[in-house]
Amino acid sequence: MDPVIIVGAGPVGLTLALALARQEVPSIVLDEGPGKDEPRLARTVVLHEGTAALVERLTGTSLSEAGVRWAGWRAMRRKQVTREITFDDTEPAPLHLAQHVLTGALRAALAGEPLVRIAVDSRLDTIEQEPSAVTARTRGPKGTWWRGSYLVGCDGPRSTVRKLQDIRFPGRTAVERHAVAALRAELPWTGEALLHRMPPWRTSGPSAGEITGRPLPDGVWRLDWLLPPGKDLVTPELLVARVRETLAGWSGGSPPAYELLDTGVHTVHHRLARRWRAGRVFLAGDAAHLLGAFGTQGLDEGLRDADNLAWKLALAWHHGPREALLDSYQTERRAAVAARLRAADQALPPLRGGGGIRAYVPGAARGHDVLLTDGHLGRGQLGAPGTYADSPLAPQHLEAEVPVDTPRGAAVEDVRATAEDGSFVRLRDRLGRGALLVVLIAPGTGVWERKHWVSAGIMPRLAAAVTALPCPAELLVAESYPGAAPHTVLLVRPDGHLVTALGGVRPADLYTAAETAVGGKVGAQAGAGAK
Repeated sequence: MDPVIIVGAGPVGLTLALALARQEVPSIVLDEGPGKDEPRLARTVVLHEGTAALVERLTGTSLSEAGVRWAGWRAMRRKQVTREITFDDTEPAPLHLAQHVLTGALRAALAGEPLVRIAVDSRLDTIEQEPSAVTARTRGPKGTWWRGSYLVGCDGPRSTVRKLQDIRFPGRTAVERHAVAALRAELPWTGEALLHRMPPWRTSGPSAGEITGRPLPDGVWRLDWLLPPGKDLVTPELLVARVRETLAGWSGGSPPAYELLDTGVHTVHHRLARRWRAGRVFLAGDAAHLLGAFGTQGLDEGLRDADNLAWKLALAWHHGPREALLDSYQTERRAAVAARLRAADQALPPLRGGGGIRAYVPGAARGHDVLLTDGHLGRGQLGAPGTYADSPLAPQHLEAEVPVDTPRGAAVEDVRATAEDGSFVRLRDRLGRGALLVVLIAPGTGVWERKHWVSAGIMPRLAAAVTALPCPAELLVAESYPGAAPHTVLLVRPDGHLVTALGGVRPADLYTAAETAVGGKVGAQAGAGAK
């Protein structure tokens, strides 16, 4: 069967190529550039727990060594600290790193991947669809025709794929604008990220704004200054003045020594493509959506797009077209991003000065700090990852369904489990392998060798039920799971979202849930192919 064509070699496109390769699906990545990225310290990304784990699992590297996991978060208003958070096991720290470092790690992982071909200097020109394939033509020194089973546009805000498919991209332009500087300096908050609203040295006017500081490795910081509405030119002189003013204000005197490494202007747009699928063509990442106000991270959503789409394309690639499954990509991901955009649009007037009398209600400022913290830290309506409770892949009316602390459709917690070969693994490490996960909660099994309990109690019946499922599945056993009673059985999708939790071994309900989760019955060769 033909490979999947991926247009765009940014973080989303490269992540999708790796995710497909891990499920034994070949791909061709069309990179209009030379195959490497310009180092830019003023262009950074914040990855939250789930997306950082996804990239680390795919690349086999620890990104913590290339970036900084924040020690804490500090929100300030004028001279007061209004909110402090220390990150620990119960509150995982976001990971902050330069975007070129992230793409470099992805490219390094792909360099040894025989199922992925990266075609550099290949700019997309034409797309033609057939009932069983899609063809793309590229122009440039290596222009040619490429034939694929599916095509995914990961080619950014000005997506050629989206334009060729005549998909509208409505939304709002220049929702926010920030001046950005990357500099090396010693600041009072080692390893902490901070948001400073209405700093005392800028007490009035639209430029009073806010400043965000995020640490990077080697004593480097990225600082963002919210700019007033308009298109005023950000000159080097203005930026240097902001740097010196801010460093002096934070140091309580003259600015400390600093080294200015990189600068830029970051403009935030909010847009959402009308369709994310057109036949065998899909959109992902910035080609499908733009968001980013209040510290939210659009790349986080783009990586979730790749994770959601990869296992669905892999199942269709190995076992034939599955329209309900492929359609669910748009249904799930577009709804999740739309919810975040709606939340941001509702927060814009009060947070950015257009809230009228509501802005002066007692407690309003405190509520604004909470909203902004949620956006920056990936929590709440502004920042939390979406759930797929209303997905067409969610089973209905299961008699044996029981509640656990993870809502249906949400990402599961990462717990230690025993694999079928008896080894101890992390639940998250078994994701993205092309199979559903069936997790039995059985206290006490962790202290005994697998051979002592694999043939006892309910295990034989559950193992037989898993073998009979209409799709690839892997059986794991965990000592415990938050909110789950003993003998609870969790069914987890390859992208880590909970399908259902069942009270005990219920083969009929487990079969129904699995069949619904993959959009219908898979063919007889379902067990092959997970890498």
